[in-house]
Amino acid sequence: MTTAETAVETIQREMTVFARRARASAGRMHPELSLVSYTLLSHLEECGGCRATDLAAHYALDKSTVSRQVAALELSGLIERRLDAEDHRVQVLHLTEAGQEILAQVTRSRRAAFRERLAHWPEEDLIRFAAYLERYNAGPSGTESG
Repeated sequence: MTTAETAVETIQREMTVFARRARASAGRMHPELSLVSYTLLSHLEECGGCRATDLAAHYALDKSTVSRQVAALELSGLIERRLDAEDHRVQVLHLTEAGQEILAQVTRSRRAAFRERLAHWPEEDLIRFAAYLERYNAGPSGTESG
């Protein structure tokens, strides 16, 4: 195995550990908000609302998976459906006030956890790591990739 192949294997392994840790810590941040729910709420906040099909496309998820998540978030009172101002046939998902509050609370907790974990890293390492993550997540064509 070449050095580059070994590095790719290490990246794959460490990204898997990272994902497992993120899923496990999500429950500690807010017991009723899974990592997937947090991610969907964050996206809705970022884009100011969107259709469920847009969420599915953005995260490369099956529409039925997103539909179940959306139904649960709606039942919890964290999101609501509104008619699109330009096309009344379309329903757009938006955060409710409760959704905004929980998202803000969990975001503060997650940031604190990251700050604590990275507290002893030199600033130049943090900047480099952030740039590498952005580059990785942009993918080769500027779209998200796994």
